[in-house]
Amino acid sequence: MAKPTVAVVGRPNVGKSTLVNRISQANDSIVHESRGVTRDRSYHDTEWNGREFTLVDTGGIESASSDDVFSAPIRSQAVAACDEADVIIFVVDGSVGITDEDETVARILRKAGKPVFLVVNKLDDPAREDALWEFFSLGLGEPRALSALHGHGTGDLLDEVVSKLPENEPDPDYDDGVVNVAIIGRPNVGKSSLTNRISGTERSIVSDVSGTTRDAVDIVIEHEGTSYRLVDTAGMRKKNLVHEDVEYYSMVRGLRAIDKADVALLVVDAADGVTEQDQKVAGLAIERGCALVILLNKWDLLDTEEKRERAMQTLALRMKFAAWAPVLRISALTGRAVGKVFDLVEAVSESRERQIPTARLNDMLQAMRESGHTVTDGKRRLRVQYVTQTGTRPPMFTFFCNHPDLADDNYQRYAENRLRESFDLVGTPVRIRFRKKD
Repeated sequence: MAKPTVAVVGRPNVGKSTLVNRISQANDSIVHESRGVTRDRSYHDTEWNGREFTLVDTGGIESASSDDVFSAPIRSQAVAACDEADVIIFVVDGSVGITDEDETVARILRKAGKPVFLVVNKLDDPAREDALWEFFSLGLGEPRALSALHGHGTGDLLDEVVSKLPENEPDPDYDDGVVNVAIIGRPNVGKSSLTNRISGTERSIVSDVSGTTRDAVDIVIEHEGTSYRLVDTAGMRKKNLVHEDVEYYSMVRGLRAIDKADVALLVVDAADGVTEQDQKVAGLAIERGCALVILLNKWDLLDTEEKRERAMQTLALRMKFAAWAPVLRISALTGRAVGKVFDLVEAVSESRERQIPTARLNDMLQAMRESGHTVTDGKRRLRVQYVTQTGTRPPMFTFFCNHPDLADDNYQRYAENRLRESFDLVGTPVRIRFRKKD
């Protein structure tokens, strides 16, 4: 079902994310005293009195004269959220009073043509509710006193909000067949540009400032009959480079996006080649069972054969542990080869869900026996009786044998390689375990 949407808007640092977390009963939005922390829209499914809806936390809307490099994009993101929303919650700071930026937001909202609830936040002392009167001048109806931090007034607000929501309608995008795709990588490698190129929208803020996307941003699109949910995650830095609390929480949310993903698109800056940090990000996705596609972005900037060879050498060197992951050389800026991304996503997603009949697995096992490759320890010799698939997403295979402890890392790699040679398991991690036959 398509859930109604409620957008929470306002200038920076008035408590929008605190309110979103209070309503959604989660800590999904970054809450921090720094100005302008929430830059992109972030979406949260929640419900009140049995009515389900999606809450949108937007970046703070700033005046056009602001010297913040992100002020114009943040303004357009918030306007876009208002366009999408069925109901708008406009948050102002009761401890400060009306500012020029509040009036800027009010002018935008008066033109939105949507139900707007004016919320005066940070009124923790009920005796200060006389401060509400000045907010009538914003021309958005009766202001409501609220403390997002302590929850005062949120219940009454939600009663009124859900009364204005339209009835739920069927939405074919949100069904069990959706493929969740996390776009991951270091900061400033082109993840947001790729998201925008694939989806055909200006959904994520794109700039050349490192670390622009701090929240995970998602969008559902359809391609050749299949629905895909793209999640543009904040760039993941080395832990010793994550100086700001904000960036730390962004990294945590990026990991959550990977946890929910079926496929991870690892975006690498081809000009830098595959770095140690790219290696670690890929490892996180594999540990969490995601299928993996490696995208060498900005390939068009490599104008000599030497540069291209160097990029491929770093790939071979640092991604040996994921040699099974398909690689595509793209340019998110120009669109080079981006159309092939969906083909690879579909292929690796199918591999991740593949089920192999036990009879075929044991034909492979017989060939392994005939090769003579085994492990011994003194008088003990590893003998594998049979193998069967015991899981999918990603595929898991259990080898039943006499001495599981003899199956060392080398033998497990040998078994995985034989599985990949025998069956189409491109782009998916494989889980293998050895058990003693009961």
